[in-house]
Amino acid sequence: MKLVIHGKNIEITDAIREYVHQKIEKAVNHFQSITNEVDVHLSVARNPRINPRQAAEVTIYANGNVIRAEESSESLYASIDLVADKIARQLRKYKERRQDHKTHPQPTEVVIPESIVTDLIGDRTAELPNEVVRTKYFSMPPMTVAEALEQLQLVGHDFYMFHNSETGEINVIYERNHGGYGVIHPRNGNGNTNGKNGKASHTNIVMPEKSHSSK
Repeated sequence: MKLVIHGKNIEITDAIREYVHQKIEKAVNHFQSITNEVDVHLSVARNPRINPRQAAEVTIYANGNVIRAEESSESLYASIDLVADKIARQLRKYKERRQDHKTHPQPTEVVIPESIVTDLIGDRTAELPNEVVRTKYFSMPPMTVAEALEQLQLVGHDFYMFHNSETGEINVIYERNHGGYGVIHPRNGNGNTNGKNGKASHTNIVMPEKSHSSK
């Protein structure tokens, strides 16, 4: 298993490196068969008004999937402890979900409304940062909407961009404020989803409840 440690506004000392290895390797010890690479990003905020100031982020690449966790506190070592516990829970959920899919595959029902959603933020106030503070690059292998939903749950964000294997488009799946999930994909004026004019069509995803009864 490959473990890479990055630092922002902080020097990665031997003591910090040893502590990260100790905590993160212990957290993923039972999941090494599905773990390919672990990326640890440690950072300290320079702005004294930001509290907590010290953050630890762990990204795990597991069999083509990405599992992510992030924690912050006033102590870097405490943040490492918190993120190690969190990533262990994420890995456990991922492994259980894989086993559940193998034994009880669940279909995903997709309901596509006819109307185009123009208001994507509802009654929330849009807030944009003054500058781009971080840029991320990641591979985008083709996947289905169901697979993208699983990735969204693993990375811990409220949205996930993916390459739709069924349409060839770049889509965004997100968690809706009022429950459930939605998918945004490009749409032109004729109603075709080829993204020529930048308009977005909206898809609601309804997850079916698992049945506990047997026939």
